[in-house]
Amino acid sequence: MKAVFVQDAYEVIVKNVDIPKLGDHEVLIKVKTAGICGSDIHTYKGLHPFRKPPVIIGHELAGEVVAIGSAVCKFQPGDRVTVEPQAGCGTCEYCLTGRVNYCEDRGAPGIGAWYGAMAEYFAAPEQTVYKLPEGLNYEQGVLVEPFAVGVHAVRKAGISAGDKVAILGAGPIGLLAMAAAKAAGATTLLVTDVMDYALESASYMGATHTLNIQHNEEWTQEARELIGGGLFDKVLIAAGVPGIVDQSLKLLRKGGRVVTIAMFHGDQTFNIHNLQNQEKEILGCMTYTREDFIIAIDLIAAGFVDDKVLITHRLAPEQAAEGFRIVDKKEDRSLKVLVHFK
Repeated sequence: MKAVFVQDAYEVIVKNVDIPKLGDHEVLIKVKTAGICGSDIHTYKGLHPFRKPPVIIGHELAGEVVAIGSAVCKFQPGDRVTVEPQAGCGTCEYCLTGRVNYCEDRGAPGIGAWYGAMAEYFAAPEQTVYKLPEGLNYEQGVLVEPFAVGVHAVRKAGISAGDKVAILGAGPIGLLAMAAAKAAGATTLLVTDVMDYALESASYMGATHTLNIQHNEEWTQEARELIGGGLFDKVLIAAGVPGIVDQSLKLLRKGGRVVTIAMFHGDQTFNIHNLQNQEKEILGCMTYTREDFIIAIDLIAAGFVDDKVLITHRLAPEQAAEGFRIVDKKEDRSLKVLVHFK
């Protein structure tokens, strides 16, 4: 089968490899489409903490079940599915309480023997596979995983009806987090970025305010002025740039909450007095839970994600290197770039 490899830093190639062998509790999926994620770009640049080249890349996918293991009971060939790309040990406290994302032995595609998803076929444990509802196409199905990241962040933040929310970063994850915040009832949604086209997409998807912060040292004050001079109840960080945690605290009301979604490299410093004296909170956010995944599927089915705005490129596997380059360089107005398999 064809598989897209990050062979080395900034080197993406297509190779032929064996179709994954199917375990008793696994489902074999003919991949219809796979997405390039921001964390895939970290692997592409050689910066990912645990997914290292050479590796079959990818963890966002949708496709059709073509074979099932002998112990599988919930799926049949022909089912249209997507996958929650993480699997815990199944026996630790975290797994038993529905927090697989905390499991010390959590597995993920592109780590160890688990092939990445950007290939013609992908094998996944039955408990990680979800049927797509009627009416959801494969492209919408591939958005479930990144949207679940946004859903998890919104639930961690405790966003509710009437909240004023700032989303820092208008890449696909930031835009999907904004969509999740809107679905949760937030009425003020300010999105920041350094690319005008990404901010235009945020507006199309429901942002009430946008702000280009490039070369703007006073942007936190300007952001507050845009919403009438007030402060935000919640801030979601979807861009891991230096200084952004401290800047997020400047946007936040007393007792408000910051949730970090982006992958960070290097330390972040912030004014501890601004955190402690005003009882603000900073929470980490790591992937999602099964409940987040189910909510994400339901919200996409209900029309809360505008895939026509979010999906900007559809490429063949042989064009994957181009896809990684344009996502990394933010070229050609790229947002979500998909690789389609025949």
